[in-house]
Amino acid sequence: MSHSSIPHNHPPLWRNRVFQIVAFADLLQQLAIWTRNIALLFYVMEMTGNDPVAVSLLTMFEYLPIFIFSFIGGTFADRWNPKKTVIAGDTLSAASIGIIMLCMMSGLWQAVFVATIVSAVVSQFSQPSSSILFKKHVPEEQVGLAVSITQGLMSIFVIVGPMIGTAIYTTLGIQYSLFVLMGLFLFAAFIQLGLPSSERSLEVAQSTVVQDMVEGFRYVKQNRNLVVIAAIFTLIGLAVGIIQPLDVYILIERLGLDKENLQWFYAVSGIGMLLGGLLAAALSSRIQRFAKTVMFLGLLILAASIVFEVLSRWALVTASMRFFVGITEAFLQIVLSTFMIKLVHADYIGRTNGILAPLMTGGVLIGSGAAGLLMSTTSLMTTFFISAALVAAAACISLRLSFPSGLSTNESGTEAGLPKKESLPTA
Repeated sequence: MSHSSIPHNHPPLWRNRVFQIVAFADLLQQLAIWTRNIALLFYVMEMTGNDPVAVSLLTMFEYLPIFIFSFIGGTFADRWNPKKTVIAGDTLSAASIGIIMLCMMSGLWQAVFVATIVSAVVSQFSQPSSSILFKKHVPEEQVGLAVSITQGLMSIFVIVGPMIGTAIYTTLGIQYSLFVLMGLFLFAAFIQLGLPSSERSLEVAQSTVVQDMVEGFRYVKQNRNLVVIAAIFTLIGLAVGIIQPLDVYILIERLGLDKENLQWFYAVSGIGMLLGGLLAAALSSRIQRFAKTVMFLGLLILAASIVFEVLSRWALVTASMRFFVGITEAFLQIVLSTFMIKLVHADYIGRTNGILAPLMTGGVLIGSGAAGLLMSTTSLMTTFFISAALVAAAACISLRLSFPSGLSTNESGTEAGLPKKESLPTA
């Protein structure tokens, strides 16, 4: 049924069963992810004598599957029943933890690396399915508020996640931490049994996987807004990647602080993200009306904050910049996520996410790889200026976005000459 046919007197978002289940499952998954991240980090450091190579492998195994499986996972998410996909994802995550525990009992402690790989791979299939559920079962005018709340939950765990994960690991140890992790994933899977079933369209069922992949690329290529978003994602990824590894040098070279103080600046950024998520939730309807302006100004503020951060020699000013960056990032994430859910046809959400998400991740990895060379051949300040320039370029490109009121999820579909599937009524 089209969103346009849904009456406007629908109940509040908090009474929407799909939103309740997805939000609570996200809460459990965030708790599980931070329990996993902290437990595996501390355990690997203990087993390897703080070997930085082993620690870096954890990060690599977390990001590499995004490149390999993001588009594949998105394609299958478009083909599969979203309810079954999210349940299967959490169940597989729990099962993998059980297998890893058996390996550890046999003395193969290196199996913990597999936990990160399996979790990262599974998420590439289940995350797009959550967006599909919002698309199909949350009224369009409430999507912005729904995204704001779920992003706010993630921001909360940026702040409290490391503390909770540390407390669980130091209290229970690695084996019982994995028991907790397995229980959280199983609980999330159980809760999602209450989601409504929604079969995929007949056209999707009859097409092949390769055909779906080709159509996914055509869909993005022939939609100007999605091409613009792809360029924005790539530039932001490069900008963030360039400065992310160099954050600690801001403390050491510009502020004269010990590297251990970096955690407090991350906490300030997390608080900013939480506040930004709350503000975005309160102003969701207004943000949607002025989405283009919010996007442009948000990116300019982000660029200016990067410049002020590297120029600052006062910890309070630097922390303030981190705070504003957190608020800005929350607004930008919510605007883009809401726009994507509204813009993209339900049959293409997974593939669109699978094409765009690796662009930002790839940008982060390329930028991170170039960061050290840039700093050593120029300076810390020049490197941050380059990052700010990339964000400013993304702001200029964002002016090419089109945010029409009453946006149809079928926007540009028939004009772009896409297959007949594109002209199906929106979910």
